[in-house]
Amino acid sequence: MGVRKDLKRAQRRSDLAERGKVELVRDEHGTVREARAPALVPRATAGSTADIPFTNAAEAPDAVVLRRKRSGRWHPVTAAAFAREVTEAAKGLIADGLEPGGRVALMSRTRYEWAVLDFAIWAAGGQTVPVYATSSAEQIEWIVRDSGARLFVAETAENAATAEEAVRALDAPPRIRHLDGGALAELTSLGIELSDEEVTKRRSALTPDSIATLCYTSGTTGRPKGCVLTHGNLHAEAANTVDLLHPIFKEITGQVASTLLFLPLAHILGRTIQIACLLARIELGHCPSIKPDELRPELRSFRPTFVVGVPYLFEKIHDTGRATAEKIGRGASFDRAERIAVRFGEAYLNRFLDRSGPGPSLGLRAGWALYELLVYRRIRKEVGGRLRYAISGGSPLDRNLNLFFYAAGIVIYEGYGLTETTAAATITPPLRPRPGTVGLPVPGTAVRIADDGEVLIKGGIVFGSYWNNPAATDAVLTGGWFATGDLGALDQDGYLTITGRKKDIIVTSGGKNVSPAVLEDRLRSRAPVGQCIVVGDNRSYVAALVTLDPEAVEHWLAVRKRPKDTPLADLARDPKMIAEIQKAVDHANAAVSRAESIRRFAVVEGEFTEDNGLLTPSLKIKRHAVTAAYAAEIEALYGE
Repeated sequence: MGVRKDLKRAQRRSDLAERGKVELVRDEHGTVREARAPALVPRATAGSTADIPFTNAAEAPDAVVLRRKRSGRWHPVTAAAFAREVTEAAKGLIADGLEPGGRVALMSRTRYEWAVLDFAIWAAGGQTVPVYATSSAEQIEWIVRDSGARLFVAETAENAATAEEAVRALDAPPRIRHLDGGALAELTSLGIELSDEEVTKRRSALTPDSIATLCYTSGTTGRPKGCVLTHGNLHAEAANTVDLLHPIFKEITGQVASTLLFLPLAHILGRTIQIACLLARIELGHCPSIKPDELRPELRSFRPTFVVGVPYLFEKIHDTGRATAEKIGRGASFDRAERIAVRFGEAYLNRFLDRSGPGPSLGLRAGWALYELLVYRRIRKEVGGRLRYAISGGSPLDRNLNLFFYAAGIVIYEGYGLTETTAAATITPPLRPRPGTVGLPVPGTAVRIADDGEVLIKGGIVFGSYWNNPAATDAVLTGGWFATGDLGALDQDGYLTITGRKKDIIVTSGGKNVSPAVLEDRLRSRAPVGQCIVVGDNRSYVAALVTLDPEAVEHWLAVRKRPKDTPLADLARDPKMIAEIQKAVDHANAAVSRAESIRRFAVVEGEFTEDNGLLTPSLKIKRHAVTAAYAAEIEALYGE
């Protein structure tokens, strides 16, 4: 099994074994309250991330740094070619009116042109404002208005139309172009008269303290907030994670490290992975979709050696394997393979990490060998056949699922972070995996547990402020420590486990942060909905429980000349009533992106009241009480 051999070889490398070690601070009871990881790469004192393509072109012009899919085939892009495209786009942006420090909104799925434009914006001295391709007009309007973006590049004509609708009422709406309409060619043509020296001049003026990007949060506590991230923040994240992980991905395996990026580049994790790959000259390809049916063929054709994903992806790969087995009458065999994988992975890791136990028994090894032929190698084939490592973030990955992939020859490193920490603040160290935790602090970072259990983070990756929002900044930043709003604990070795959230923000299994308040407020504003609760934490989609307002129901029945005492059970199945509730759901969904929208709902009996303990005196939902009271109904929302 390649992964086990990799880890054994790496364990013999003392320099790798020392990477990622942490200093621990304990309280008087011996509990670890803080873990600090020394930086592997010095903090940048000059230059910016805008320099990366040009440094690559100068040092290794013929190195393949990206692969771009055209006409069904992956074509290599050299460092020199990429730097040339970045320069041409940067000149076009300058000709189009981008001033130093100006902001450009970029609304697109993950694709090659995103990388060109992001670096071109920086090379022209500008700041990128990412916008999710699924954003609503309401979300776009707020981001553009708050950021002051004067240029807007969308992916499709549909995206551009949504943006035009969103910004129509602004005093100074941005100029809008779209990629499918030839935006890059237009920019190249616009800038043809400018000299390359103008780009060099602007790029040279940037420093690590220059603002690189405004990344807007998901609006989990109200309107989205723009996180101000500098070039120094991006460098601290990318350089330290590369130095920690790249020796495993490349030197130990003997493979040319490569990855297919499919996370949205509007999300900070996808963005920093792209920067890290270009920094390390790791071959990078782009895929615009995380939908399993669309992603799997791309993985098989690109054949990456590692990927970065969210739990949803790994769940779907596993579920597809099981579904395939069921189709050929081998569902029970797959279940046995899964049980053996979990036991094998647990036993092997215990031995590898010098814990108790002799490692897998002969019988367990024989079982693993059998299912390696029948199941595990098929799982690897689904993701291209060369994949040995993966990074999972966004929400917790089920421990048994992690062990299943380990036994199938794929080590999944878990991490944890936020937009405010420039993506990963913790990550599993290469030689000390610990499934069920989110790892140790990223080198150059410290993690502290506050007295109330809140996770605090400090280091070069921590953002400096929220754009135009000093009050929100002051609420989360104290003495350089960022209060995450998440609850967690450090074990005796400094590994972090996230135990919950101080506020009831939903995080789907796809890693999407969802504010239930936005949806619930709009849902309740439409009859016949009385009270409601949005659910979906660690689930694949968002759903809702809805109660009916008695007065609205009485009116609805009267208009239709229906009996006043019509049972709720009948109403809950009535197509016309369901259609009315669906209208309310559609109204709620109009304020959010598709990933945050309510996919299913159930009408439940009774009301949420203070008397039955489901509302506070101020009429706020007691979320935990409601989910406990209606646990069966919630489970049914996610059943087949």
